[in-house]
Amino acid sequence: MLRIEGLHTYYGPGHILHGVDLHIPEAKIAAVLGRNGVGKTTTVRSIMGLAPPRAGHVWLANQDIAGWPPHLIARAGVAYVPEGRLIFPDLTVVENIRVAERTAARQWTLERLFQLFPALGERARNRGSELSGGEQQMLAVARALATDPKVMLLDEPSQGLAPLVVRELANVIGRLRDEGVTILLVEQNLKLAEAVADHVFVMVKGRTVYKAPLKTFQAEQNEVKARYLTL
Repeated sequence: MLRIEGLHTYYGPGHILHGVDLHIPEAKIAAVLGRNGVGKTTTVRSIMGLAPPRAGHVWLANQDIAGWPPHLIARAGVAYVPEGRLIFPDLTVVENIRVAERTAARQWTLERLFQLFPALGERARNRGSELSGGEQQMLAVARALATDPKVMLLDEPSQGLAPLVVRELANVIGRLRDEGVTILLVEQNLKLAEAVADHVFVMVKGRTVYKAPLKTFQAEQNEVKARYLTL
């Protein structure tokens, strides 16, 4: 469903991504791990067109969307949940969701989103600033789903959340996969990644240095952590 080949991205003269390769089959979850500053967020921003790559390909099914403007990438079926949530604090829960709709959602209607996130349904008229951190994260996911995406990019969704909320988030991510959504998960939280991922990728200095199915990663985890993930 989503395949990235040889992605090179720059910020000004700074060469951030050095030929990143990723592949996520349809309705699967790929977790991208790595230390801070290795290019994980730049990878999802490049896919979304917010940091257009200078070279490489981003295949969505059989269509190369690399370098497209973000609004066209969104229309093609890619949704982005950014690090820090970035919900609108002065809009209500319903308004935050509605603002993402180009047309009325066919798959992820407001009613269905409130079934997936009952707490949001209970606080539908509350403003974003009145929600807890966990509720804000769920709202950010719900807002992305309102576009009926084929692929969802999740950037550090567990950041700042209590363990109980992270477990709830893991359940939601798993349900989305079961509903046919392909997910690229950028995470520092190894437990969350292991709980939901089908495939694991590790990045170092703007490159993909490791990829494996989850079971293989779990068998090799100590070596991978020592080599790539610990300071």
